[in-house]
Order: sequence, then structure tokens, then C-alpha cells
Amino acid sequence: MAIKIRPLAIFVIFFCSIFLTATSKSSKKTIAWWCNEQTPHPETCKHFISHRHQHYSLKHRTEFRKIAVRLALERAVTAQKKVSKLKPNCHNNHQKAVWIDCNKLHSDTITQLNRTLHCVSAKKLKPCSNFDVQTWLSTALTNIQTCRTGSLDLKVSKFITPILSSNLTELISNSLAVNGVLLTVKDKNNTEVFPRWFLKRERKLLQSSSLAGNANLVVAQDGSGHFRTVQAAIDVAAKRRYMTRFIIHVKKGVYKENIEVGINNNYVWLVGDGMRNTIITSGRSVGGGYTTYSSATAGIDGLRFVARDISFINSAGPLRGQAVALRSASDLSVFYRCSIQGYQDTLFVHSQRQFYKQCYIYGTIDFIFGNAAVVLQNCIIYVRRPLKGQANMITAQGRNDPFQNTGISIHNSRILAAPELKPVARAFQTYLGRPWMQYSRTVVLGSFIDSLVHPAGWSQWQGSNFALDTLYYGEYKNFGPGSSTRQRVKWKGYHVITSSSVASTFTVGRLIAGQSWLPATGVPFTAGL
Repeated sequence: MAIKIRPLAIFVIFFCSIFLTATSKSSKKTIAWWCNEQTPHPETCKHFISHRHQHYSLKHRTEFRKIAVRLALERAVTAQKKVSKLKPNCHNNHQKAVWIDCNKLHSDTITQLNRTLHCVSAKKLKPCSNFDVQTWLSTALTNIQTCRTGSLDLKVSKFITPILSSNLTELISNSLAVNGVLLTVKDKNNTEVFPRWFLKRERKLLQSSSLAGNANLVVAQDGSGHFRTVQAAIDVAAKRRYMTRFIIHVKKGVYKENIEVGINNNYVWLVGDGMRNTIITSGRSVGGGYTTYSSATAGIDGLRFVARDISFINSAGPLRGQAVALRSASDLSVFYRCSIQGYQDTLFVHSQRQFYKQCYIYGTIDFIFGNAAVVLQNCIIYVRRPLKGQANMITAQGRNDPFQNTGISIHNSRILAAPELKPVARAFQTYLGRPWMQYSRTVVLGSFIDSLVHPAGWSQWQGSNFALDTLYYGEYKNFGPGSSTRQRVKWKGYHVITSSSVASTFTVGRLIAGQSWLPATGVPFTAGL
């Protein structure tokens, strides 16, 4: 995680301007006016819009939003074609690894933008909310950044230069800004408790404790199930005709494999026999020639994924650099009573909306990182012993656009030293986090913070002043020997939160709109503070 995006212009005046415009009486304006007054990258907007829409007059922001999203989609398709043409130029394993990532990520960006365009084009009953749109646009932008980051991981950034274009990121950023103002309007499309596809019988089942007994497939190393590997069962789930809930019971055992749940493999549930009994483990790492993204023991992309009572482990160890145990880009995903273990970059909360409940997370450097909107509730965060000369960084949040609705929220949890660190905790500095990207956003709410956390609380990025004014780090009603805010950093972007209304912005109910989708999983949660 060494890449940083160049700072965007200060956007407060810009946001206020477009908000006032959005709330004023509508009147017809030219496309040029919309680009100039309503987007952070007006020249890019006008350049790509001029050939087909320059003479249009638009009255409503929703019309302009549709055009903005369509432009971003068109550029994403062009970018994907460039990625495909780059494949013959892969001359070594590092270039190939980066190309595989970028090809997948650009394809997913097209998926997110298609989903968004379908939503904003609906004329009557919308299939989604403005909050959904902001989430998918945020993911589209994050995907492009992840492609770039991987090339830096393996020191082949020149290789992907032909596919990099600021035009695509700026067009997505414009779409985020346009839709961001619409989020200020109360959205009536986000009140559904259970997904429409759930039958009444299934709702009751998912709230019961007999998930394993109702499994569609069973994985067992002793041959007593349908398969001996987890991936084999996931592959069968991907081929099913109807994408409804599909439970895979992973029986007790240590499964040495890397698993992938693909972008169209939705509603998959992995149910183990307890985090101490069902273990999925592998040892990929950047030191071993993988990108951070592709090092993941488990990579999850399909919608509404749920994992219960399983451990995800990356066994690469502290000497191999970035080594992800779990990477999730699954929208509306849940991890319940899971253990996620590694050292550097353990848990990659890549994108979308995610919820972690009663999980154990182990690591050293930036070990909870990414650009999802994620709440970790009632979790235990164990800081491990790093290498000599290293400092521990619990979080490294990757928000790189001021309109992305992303952030890491640690709520009602415990931050502790792991057994191997506890006796020597004073020999190593431990911080709650550091800014990976320009608008990094992390909060700790109502949690126990042990004495291992440095009094300053938060760390700079590699000793620089990067993002100190534009990040948002907050603490609210924490307790424990490391929770005092008296000696915390004095950055403009750091906040001791005293208002419950401000703190509630980062709860399950607000940050991930959990009341609209978590009840369907049967996983307990607290919506507010």
C-alpha cells in the first residue's frame, strides 16, 4: 500500500455550491453549465460530452446524473479493451499477476457502472436507492486504484502505463459528486427488511441455528461430504440456475487452499463448525510474487456473501510483506464469528458494504485496510508482534474521493495485544491507523483500547504530512488505559467526537444501512450506538 492519489481541490465550497443549486428551483441549464458548476472535473466532463450532448438543455440533476454515468461507462469499456490488448506484453510473472488483477478489476468496474446506469435510468419503481448508487460508484473508482496499487506492489508500474487514464477516474468522480448531492434527499427505496427474493420459509430458516443441517452441499476432508475442497463446492454454486441462498457446510478440518467467490456467484453462505475447527489457509504474499490483491487466501466478490464459524488464515508470516487472509468486495456481506489471521494487510475490506460481528482479527501493519463501508461490531482486534524496527498500524483506510461513502467503523469492540506481543508491548509502537489515501476515514466508537496504543493514537503516512487536513479520524466514548484523548494528534482531520448524532453517522444503521438488509441474515446486530 505505497501509492497515494494526488490531492483533489478543496471541495467544501464546491459541495455547498452544488447543494444550493440542487435545492433551488429547477430551471433548464446547458450541459456546459452542468459540467462547470456541478462537477469537480468540468473540462473532462465537457470534453467527453461535447460530441453528443452539447446542445441539450437539462432541468433536473437526475438527467445529468444519467449522462455522467453513461459517459463513465463508455470510458470504462474503452479502458477494458486496452487492458485486453496488453496481455501479449506480459513477459514475466509479475507483469502477468498485475495484468490478471487489472483485467478483473476493470471488468468489475463495468459491472458496477452498468448496475448504476440501470438504477438511475429506471422511470418508475427504482430497483435501488441513491445510497446504493453511491456505493457502486465508490467501488468502481476503488477498482481502478487497486489496479494501480498492484503494479507498485510488484514494481511494474511502467507496464500498465498504456491502460492508465485520468479520464476514467475523473468521470467516475464526477458521477459521485452529482449523485452525492441527491443523497441529501430522503430516500424511500432503502427500507426493505428482507430481500424480495426471500420466501417466507427461507426467512425463518435463516434466523434459525440449524444452517449446517440445511446445507445444499457439504465439504469434508474425510470424504463424508460432496467434496473434499471448499473451492469445488463454490464452483458448483456458481453454475446454479437461480441465484438464491446457497449454503455450503464446511466441516471440521484444515483446508489448505485459496478460494474465490466470483462476481456473479451470489448469496453463497459458508458455514463452518467453529473458528477453531474449520480453517481455510494459504501462504501467498507480495514477497512471494503476488500482488496484495491476489495474495488473499479467500477472495469474495459475489453479492450477499455470508461466512459463519470459520477461520481465514494467511500463513506467509511477517517476513513476506503484504499477505491477505481475507479480501471482500461483496456488497451486503457478513462475517459472523470468524477468525481472520495474518500479519501485514490481514483483512482487505476492499469495497462495498460489509459487516463483521464477533470476529477475531490478528495482524501487525495496516492489517485492517481498504475502501469499503464497513462496521466491525463486538470484534476483538489482536495486535501481533511485528519485526524489529516496525510499528503496528491497525487500520489504513483507502478513501480517495471526498464523495465516496466509505469508511472503517470499529464499534463496541476490544483492541488488545496478542499473546506474543503482550510481554514486549512497550518495545513496539502501536497506532489506531494511518492515512493510506487522501480522504482516509476511520472511527472507533465505544470500544475498549488497551495500553499498547500510543498516546498520540494515530500515525502519519511514512513520516509525511500527507492527508492530515483531509482525512477524518474520530474517537467516541472509548474506554481502557489506551483510550485517553489528551495527548492525541492535533491534526485538522482528527476529531474527538462528543456528539451522539455525529457518532451515529458511523453506525450500522447509517454507514451501511444495515437495517435494510442485515435482518435477512439472522445475524444479531446493533443498529445505533
